[in-house]
Amino acid sequence: MIKKGIFYSTILLTVAFISSGFKPYNSQINARFGFDKNEELQYVFPSQNNIDYVNLKVPYTGRYFIGYKEAIAHKESQGKYRRINTLGYLGKYQFGVGTLKSIGIHDSLGFLNNPKLQEKAFVTLLSKNKYELRHYIQYFEGKVVDGVKITESGILAAAHLGGTGSVKRFLNSNGERKMKDDYGTSVRTYIRDFGGFDTKAIQPVKNAKIN
Repeated sequence: MIKKGIFYSTILLTVAFISSGFKPYNSQINARFGFDKNEELQYVFPSQNNIDYVNLKVPYTGRYFIGYKEAIAHKESQGKYRRINTLGYLGKYQFGVGTLKSIGIHDSLGFLNNPKLQEKAFVTLLSKNKYELRHYIQYFEGKVVDGVKITESGILAAAHLGGTGSVKRFLNSNGERKMKDDYGTSVRTYIRDFGGFDTKAIQPVKNAKIN
């Protein structure tokens, strides 16, 4: 009888112990993972807005700077670092020899075989052009010229295509001077096609050079 009592008591204690693990309790989020209820949660991707995406082979670059530079690279060279066009422009972003010298690069062959240097050169030229066009960006951004909305990224892309002088002439003439490169691509086209990207992180630097 005593053995049976011990046996049943053991079963009851076991059941009670297991059941205690399923009792409800009020959980609390660790303070390190909390957020202010007034804060807005932000996600980069995916987005429900089609405008956040561009038609590129590089996925999920959107209107961010990475999307901007890869879009220009695709237009210029299909993104190929060793591309040389029929006019002698070099690399992924198609730099002229004179432009390279203006930012401190004098070895065009070394430039062509150095992807990291090409990426750095692209940003350096953007900084240089942004400084030279800073007043135009401030005055024209958001306005419409020749049917195209003017944005900072569009201005900088057009300067990469035809130089800052071409951009100034186009804007000063209210779009009447149709500036084009040797292949017939216009400043207006670049301002239109590369408008609305995020280039705010590019710092304007007078006479920017490669370090």
